[in-house]
Amino acid sequence: MLLATAAIVIGFLILIWSADVFIAGAAALAANLGMSPIIIGLTIVSIGTSAPEILVSLTAALTDAGELAIGNAIGSNIANIGLVLGMTLLIAPLKVHPGCMRRELPTLLLVTLGTAVLLIDGELSRVDGIVMLATLAVIMTSMLRGEATDPELLQEASELTRQPAPLRTAWLKFGGGLLLLVASSRLLVWGATGIAEQLGVSQLIIGLTIVAIGTSLPELAATVASALRGHADIAVGNVIGSNLFNLLAVMAIPGLIETQALSELVLYRDYLTMAGMTLLLAAAVYLSRGRRKSGDGGYAYIGRSLGLLLLAGYGLYYYWLYRTRQA
Repeated sequence: MLLATAAIVIGFLILIWSADVFIAGAAALAANLGMSPIIIGLTIVSIGTSAPEILVSLTAALTDAGELAIGNAIGSNIANIGLVLGMTLLIAPLKVHPGCMRRELPTLLLVTLGTAVLLIDGELSRVDGIVMLATLAVIMTSMLRGEATDPELLQEASELTRQPAPLRTAWLKFGGGLLLLVASSRLLVWGATGIAEQLGVSQLIIGLTIVAIGTSLPELAATVASALRGHADIAVGNVIGSNLFNLLAVMAIPGLIETQALSELVLYRDYLTMAGMTLLLAAAVYLSRGRRKSGDGGYAYIGRSLGLLLLAGYGLYYYWLYRTRQA
């Protein structure tokens, strides 16, 4: 137990650090190769922030721990909304961009519904995985076309690549970060499966809890730091983007490798909780649109009351997991 716990802690620390190195290297490499800043911001950096979940999912699937991978995807989405957004809202109210309400939030709702339709038969198959990845490609293409002229995004992306690292340094960061991501993911999955065996709980539960929270730590740190600096308006967009990647990329991986049988609780407990929290967030955003300020361009403002509600829902979900922990 002690060795497995140490593996999880060390694996998380290296995973989070190496993800930052990998993202910086990938962005610098793309900038040196002449890729436009907006494409770097919307693709490489977005995918890179989900690198811990993707690598953990791939490693788990390759080591016959597909349940852990599925639990990681769903549990990370629940943690992103309940824990990450909930805690951020307690620190500062969030301002939601109108573009997020027009594009990203409806897209997340449709993807949540569509993925449920794919999984309702109780299996995550190779066909399901291919459909998920194809949907992600369509969404990314649409976002690139729709947001490539957004002045705010262009400014953020330009700042990101204003002074890229030299090409040799970019390659070292990219390659070294990727190798550390793979190694730390393997260490984390080994420790997590060992904990599951020794505690007598399913790999799914470990994926929904320990692994999901650990891989959501970068989002938690980033959004809380943004709120403290007065830039909390980006938090909702970051969470939506992360959840889309989790549903369409992270969850697709175990299905591509081998058909995964899903227990009823995955759909009626875990997926239903994730969908319910997504609907709650969407309802709160749309109902609060333009409530606080006139002439604000249709921004929505969500505050501490929603944060408390999200954290309470997250706590209740953990109680539900405890009551059904052997499943």
